[in-house]
Amino acid sequence: MKNYLILTYLTLAISTAFCQTKSFIDQPLVEVNGYADTMVIPNQIFIKINISEKDSRDKISLEELEKNMIEGLKSMGINTEVDLTTSDILSNYKFYFLKQRDVLKSKEYILKVINAQTASKVFIKLEDIGISNTSIDHVNHTDIEYITNICRTKAILNAKSKAIFLTKPLMQSVGNAIHITDVEQNINNRLQERLSEISVRGYGIDVKRKFEEPKIEFEKIKVQSTINVKFILK
Repeated sequence: MKNYLILTYLTLAISTAFCQTKSFIDQPLVEVNGYADTMVIPNQIFIKINISEKDSRDKISLEELEKNMIEGLKSMGINTEVDLTTSDILSNYKFYFLKQRDVLKSKEYILKVINAQTASKVFIKLEDIGISNTSIDHVNHTDIEYITNICRTKAILNAKSKAIFLTKPLMQSVGNAIHITDVEQNINNRLQERLSEISVRGYGIDVKRKFEEPKIEFEKIKVQSTINVKFILK
């Protein structure tokens, strides 16, 4: 009896699923993709800073370099307690042994700034301090999800517009949407701006000519959305 009930339930479930699928397919519909995109200037720039005793020109200790760096960044109005972090989770310091005698202490930081102009000034300040091992780690935008949602809205409107133009010559009209798929984009392509996508223009850092700051320009982040929609045909 128990086996009979289980079999009955399975039969009902399969029949219901089949009917739902069949009713979905049997409806006249039009399927289109809608697309929208926009470009935004990054407002979060993450600078990777590596310091070590070996790199310092005057053999300054790592602790002294760190102190000078923090003081220099604070003098620029940067909140180092919030925007400067160490990326080494396991330990604050990394130790390297050279020739079994020399001990090299090294430390890595990530500094967040809000625009390219500040990034330029940071590079100059660090160079003056004696820290030259710096690079752009990645960029981001604080409202990226909100901007993406706007693109989704525009993409689905674009899909409906396409459906209308496709069906108008057939003397048919577009009804309700019965299936919507958000085709997710690869976030790494949007946010993780590679160093090759960052152009440094103009001038090198010249201590004697401080007014000539390096002109750093960042590629805008491309935010895009593709929506697949199935509309009922009337």
